[in-house]
Amino acid sequence: MYDIAIIGGGPAGATAALYTAKAGKQTLLIDDDKGMTRRALLKNYYAVTEMDGPTMVDTGLKQAEKLGAILVKDTAQDLKQTENAFVITTENASYEAKYVILATGAAVNFAEKIGVDTKAGTEPRIQKVIDVDQDGKSNIDGIWAAGTCAGVSVHAIITAGDGAKVAINVISEINGERYVDHDVLES
Repeated sequence: MYDIAIIGGGPAGATAALYTAKAGKQTLLIDDDKGMTRRALLKNYYAVTEMDGPTMVDTGLKQAEKLGAILVKDTAQDLKQTENAFVITTENASYEAKYVILATGAAVNFAEKIGVDTKAGTEPRIQKVIDVDQDGKSNIDGIWAAGTCAGVSVHAIITAGDGAKVAINVISEINGERYVDHDVLES
């Protein structure tokens, strides 16, 4: 069983995975490789002069794996809650996790299918988003959402930051105290 399963491997999902994995949480990252960032050219991302979307996505996934996340290239089909976990069924397997972070980009159909509340979106071309509180919690205890699907701007730098925020909040809930992750240069 995983501590946290993240569905979606774009900037929000991969960032959430690298934070949760680095915090020592058993992290599963399920990605169907259909995110909109793969079509992006990033010229306004802090500290990056220019990068194409495929390179950014691939680099983020590799970084999450390097920190310990398990990457599964597959499509989430269903999610059921049991007494102690969530069971996520993909096209090819089933996985159990105590917490789930949805980072499905502009798509909320999976969230709606599993009973997560949605609301009208505010971004151009984003019709619906998952209804979350300021921490990223959905109406189902244990299911969180980050990035565009959670109502933040489609800009990669913003979705990545939201993925980090939600991951920190989930880690804090698991640990029972506020989690902080800062690396410092050695003197």
